[in-house]
Amino acid sequence: MSLSKAFFGSSQFILLITFCLVSGRPLSAQSGNKALTHESHYRLGLSAWQSGDLRTARSEFESAIKSNSRDIDAQNALGQILLQQGEIEAAIPHLRTVTRLKPDLAIGHVYLGQALSLHGDKENAIAELKMGTRLAPQQSEAHEALARALSMHGESSEAIAEMHKAVELAPARPELHDGLGSLLAQEKNYDGAEKEFRAALNLDSRYQPAILHLGVTLLDSGRTQEAKPYMTQAVEINPADGLAHFYLGTVLEAERDSTGALREYVAASKHVPNLVTVRTRLGLLAQRAGDTSLAIDSFRAAIALEPNDAEAHNNLGLALLQTAEVDKAIQEFQQAIALVPGDSSFRNNLGAAYLEKADFDEAVRQYQEGLKIAPGNAELHYNLGLAYKLKDDIPSALDELRRTIALNPSLPDPHYTIGVTLWQSGKFDEAAKELNEVIRLKPDYAEAHYTLGTVYKQSGDLPKAASALRKAIELQPDFAGAHTTLAAVLSQQGDAQGAAAERKLGAQLTQEKMTQQTATFATNSGTKLMNAGDLDGAISQFESAIKADAGYAQAHQQLAVALERKGDKARATQEREVFKKLQESGSPH
Repeated sequence: MSLSKAFFGSSQFILLITFCLVSGRPLSAQSGNKALTHESHYRLGLSAWQSGDLRTARSEFESAIKSNSRDIDAQNALGQILLQQGEIEAAIPHLRTVTRLKPDLAIGHVYLGQALSLHGDKENAIAELKMGTRLAPQQSEAHEALARALSMHGESSEAIAEMHKAVELAPARPELHDGLGSLLAQEKNYDGAEKEFRAALNLDSRYQPAILHLGVTLLDSGRTQEAKPYMTQAVEINPADGLAHFYLGTVLEAERDSTGALREYVAASKHVPNLVTVRTRLGLLAQRAGDTSLAIDSFRAAIALEPNDAEAHNNLGLALLQTAEVDKAIQEFQQAIALVPGDSSFRNNLGAAYLEKADFDEAVRQYQEGLKIAPGNAELHYNLGLAYKLKDDIPSALDELRRTIALNPSLPDPHYTIGVTLWQSGKFDEAAKELNEVIRLKPDYAEAHYTLGTVYKQSGDLPKAASALRKAIELQPDFAGAHTTLAAVLSQQGDAQGAAAERKLGAQLTQEKMTQQTATFATNSGTKLMNAGDLDGAISQFESAIKADAGYAQAHQQLAVALERKGDKARATQEREVFKKLQESGSPH
């Protein structure tokens, strides 16, 4: 079920609690001291209830019933108090007493039906509510209560018919139009829903539930821009409405306004802290925006609400992996697998965590387990190939990478990794063939042009090397390694001036302060090189990113991983410490 459907569904059941005398008796004192004592308890209870003091009200109504158990007003009032306090099971006997003492009282059956519905007793709840509509066929409230209970128990068509009756009986009540619109929206009858919400707003232009519901309906029907003003107005009218903040955040996220969307999701999580969907959406957006601390907090909150939500454990694991908390990430992925053993993506993520830990044997095992579940999954075959390569099992690596290509020939990365592997094995011609295939599939793959240029340089084909390196530089002008390698090629060709210019530019790029965006490019480039097994190239890119922007946390994290894989544990530990300090200091990177 979508959140919107659950949202409209959850808005359907509203207790019709009022301060009422179901017996119609006046509140004057009855004859005799006993009657006076009983009546005084009732009056004190009613006064406390009206002032919001439910505890005192409950006590007084209980005393009134003890004095006279046949007093239907006291029985009804105590039943409603118990409902307000969430003690549904305790409320039912008192409300049932009302219907027994006065079986022709419609509102008594309505109250009892609502309580039974909340208790999950669908059959008896609907029977009581239908009795209420038979006894008071012209009362909109009775039809409204029946409609909401029918909707709550999945009887959509009957619910809509009853709400239509309520609207016909009281067309000037905006909440009835809003209720009917919500039922129609739940059934994806967006045109009908919109008509009812607008009818509610014609009666009361600031009726906040209808404003919000109209906005959600427009959003669900793909009219995001039209929805935005209604979401904004709903938040302005009721800043404490967490769902209004959530849906405004949804619109802003669709507009790629991550900052605004995060602001609204944070507000939503404060006002509706127990809604898992809100926590999850906040975590996912925070993760994409680079705020891993907020993401981790959000996913942990989601797990606290639903400990058996495998996807929440998986999300938390991915966020922890981003912060180099590999052991904690592994625990979360393992928990996700324990909850849903048949999800191959969880195995894939656990394998990635073991790769981060340089535990290549366990990574291989996890990818193999994933492939037992999804043997045709190209990503799992590719990652298994990487794991084999990293543990120097080159024949197995090449087998898996070629299986990946057979499953999905359009993927450039398997060709790239094969090309790097063949290059490192001294098979320059075969490596060049694979790298040219990468470029055919993805012409803007700067790292592929750079690696191809390096292969040509080492095989002695300097013109082709220079051409490939220049293309890499064209695609990524700040690619320091490409400038440096091109300088070496030009020097071999006898172009001392060109070599000097490229060497100088390469040195400047290494030393100059780069923007966060270019540091990100360098880190992403290093990650690709690392995943392909070119640790020296990866380390060079990560170090370039750090030299460009020493506060870029992700570069320190990835450099730590690369150094760990190369066996330099001391430097890896240092880089992880830098990364953690940057995270703790709230580095925007």
